[in-house]
Amino acid sequence: MLHRLFNFRFPLFKKPFSTALSLSSSHTHFTKPSKISSFHPNTSQVLQKFHLYQNNPSLALSYFTHLTQQGFSHNVQTYSSFITILCYWNLNRSLDSLFIDIIAHSKQNPSFQIHDLFESLFQDVENVDLDNKNHYLFRAFHVFVKTCVSLNMFDEAIDFLFEFQVKRFWVLPSILCCNFLINRLVMRDEVYMALGVYNEIKRLGVCPNNHTYAIVIKGLCKKGDDLIHASRVFDEMVEAGVTPNSYCYAAFIEGLCKNNMSDLGYEVLQERRKSNAPIEAYAYAAVIHGFCNEMKLDKAESVFFDMEWQGIVPDFHVYSLLICGYCKIGDLRKAEVLYDDMISKGIKTNCVIASCILHCMSGMGMDSRVVDRFKELKRSGVFLDGVAYNIVFGSLCKLGKVDDAVDMLEELKSMRIDLDIKHYTTFINGFCLQGKPDVACSIFKEMEEKGFKPDIVAYNVLAAGLFRNHHACEAIELLNCMDSQGVEPNATTHKIIIEGLCSAGKIEEAEAYFNVLKVKSVEIYSAMVNGYCEAGLIEKSCEVFCEISNEGDISEETSGFKKLSKVMYSKVLAALCREGNIEHARSLFDFFLERGFTPDVVTYTIMIKSYCRLNCLQEAHDLFRDMKSRGIKPDVITYTVLLDGKFKQVNLKRHFSSQDKRGSDATYGVSTILKDMEQMKISPDVVIYTVLIDGYVKVDNFQEAIRFFNEIIDLRLEPDNVTYTALLSGLLNRGHTEKAVILYNEMSSKGMMPPLPIMSKLKRQVIKARKVQFQK
Repeated sequence: MLHRLFNFRFPLFKKPFSTALSLSSSHTHFTKPSKISSFHPNTSQVLQKFHLYQNNPSLALSYFTHLTQQGFSHNVQTYSSFITILCYWNLNRSLDSLFIDIIAHSKQNPSFQIHDLFESLFQDVENVDLDNKNHYLFRAFHVFVKTCVSLNMFDEAIDFLFEFQVKRFWVLPSILCCNFLINRLVMRDEVYMALGVYNEIKRLGVCPNNHTYAIVIKGLCKKGDDLIHASRVFDEMVEAGVTPNSYCYAAFIEGLCKNNMSDLGYEVLQERRKSNAPIEAYAYAAVIHGFCNEMKLDKAESVFFDMEWQGIVPDFHVYSLLICGYCKIGDLRKAEVLYDDMISKGIKTNCVIASCILHCMSGMGMDSRVVDRFKELKRSGVFLDGVAYNIVFGSLCKLGKVDDAVDMLEELKSMRIDLDIKHYTTFINGFCLQGKPDVACSIFKEMEEKGFKPDIVAYNVLAAGLFRNHHACEAIELLNCMDSQGVEPNATTHKIIIEGLCSAGKIEEAEAYFNVLKVKSVEIYSAMVNGYCEAGLIEKSCEVFCEISNEGDISEETSGFKKLSKVMYSKVLAALCREGNIEHARSLFDFFLERGFTPDVVTYTIMIKSYCRLNCLQEAHDLFRDMKSRGIKPDVITYTVLLDGKFKQVNLKRHFSSQDKRGSDATYGVSTILKDMEQMKISPDVVIYTVLIDGYVKVDNFQEAIRFFNEIIDLRLEPDNVTYTALLSGLLNRGHTEKAVILYNEMSSKGMMPPLPIMSKLKRQVIKARKVQFQK
């Protein structure tokens, strides 16, 4: 049974009393007895010594420590005498350490009561003026309460403060002591208890200060449902004659932002600024934090610029919020601009920001850049923790450089960073990607031998790797083992099993597993749809997709269904289009439009491409206009598809007609598409230039083909093998052998080779040209 420090309860609080506490000598300056010796002073002798040392606190401290080391058992009188010396000389730290020992002593000796100690403390000192709030002995009250609070003994602190200190000695607690208690209660989410203390000190006549009100505002905001009450605290302050300071407003602004009301928080900040009131830099940081949490990065950036405009220098915390926020939404460019700005101002980075940027790069598939940036950070002396190392391990594994990642493990060991389950999981995935599932299984076993219990992520990663490497039986066996270990499968597990069975050609087994699941998430439906599509069972994939569509609210933008169904939707449409079943694809497309599902640019492009392939350019352009009318911006791929379709149509016309042999129709149609592209502010890439060059070569408008090739060079884009081949083909068709050879040499210097038919044609023309030259 836990020993109670006090025999009374404060009726205001209903929380069960608890003194559970683990104390050790490391918390105190006073060491425990190392041995029993012949040193046996009595209480009277100890009190005489303390009386002798009352003007020399250093000797008193040494003497007390010596007594404790020799095993002397202190009592109320000796403790009281020593406390008096510490209070008089304002040695609060030593007093705090002493109270930790006293609390431990009271737990070990039920007969020792804390309230007896304080009774003795005031009885031993003559002429104590209890009306004098600055009397040195009152420090004992304040320090004891703070000690209890620091040890999370809130019930004991409250009981002592109000039942003993106030009722027994009529000594009101100091507002600093109360603030410390209320603040710690709020930090520990004991908001109702904190408000109880606040109301009680007001009832007793203790005047709250700005700091008190700020803590109360923070607590009310933390509740989330009491923001109106939090705003009314400002009225209380006015009634009490206290002018709210910047700290109070910062607490209120932070509370609003933490409750997803950052717009209102920023309004409060701006109103304060209009009244020329001082604003804490912390208030700006709170608003930026709020907008970042709400994924309103544009607004967060506006506050950042506003902050700078007001002459407040953003600190590391502010930069960290914005950089990590942009990384979360995949806007690496803005994250890096802010990062460079931070470094240019002399603000040092750390492993948290570094990991955010590395993780963003990894998520965008920029694994080579991850490795390069990691090395750059190391060279600059930035400490990189286990999280950063795990990201670069993952990137190296994706690049097929698992051995390099293994070599880097020695660096972790030299830094005394232990491997955790995430590191092991990364290497398991790496060896699976490398086609070495046996090594991955060995690492999995090593992880277990090291005492790490595999979690659901580790099981899922290894199972997916086994399925990918055609070890379906071993994957199923592993998942059965997972079940026996008490690890519950999740939606990802079910998805892996269904996709794995489908990829192994076991469609019926996947179907059976899918049907037996009582609860099916959108991810699971998606897996079955993907499986059917890959197996060419398009009708079945449509059935499953329509089944989930009837269950989900596809008009709700924020629903999980909305996000994942777009992937399934595109998958099914693409499969139908690949089969040439454009009518079925269009029916499905229109069906979901009617249900409020707005297709994205990828879905529209799939449909447009299918119409172009079937030479139905009118339908393709109708869809293109419909997409734009719905506010969906075409991308460079959409325009590439339209251009390719236009050139194919012109070629068909030229094939069946003697007119338009120079491709004038192509020039007119292409210029219209390019003009539209320019108006949409979309820059052409190498692929679209390749389509243009190839198209104009095929319609015998070689001048335009050359113009677009030169444009590639002017824009400093890199022509690829297909681009060179298209132009090379045009040169050969027109008999420009010398120019073709020059272009071929340029290709070779860049490590590119044209297809075999083009290569053969070039050789024939070179030989023919030499023969002609020889005959001359």
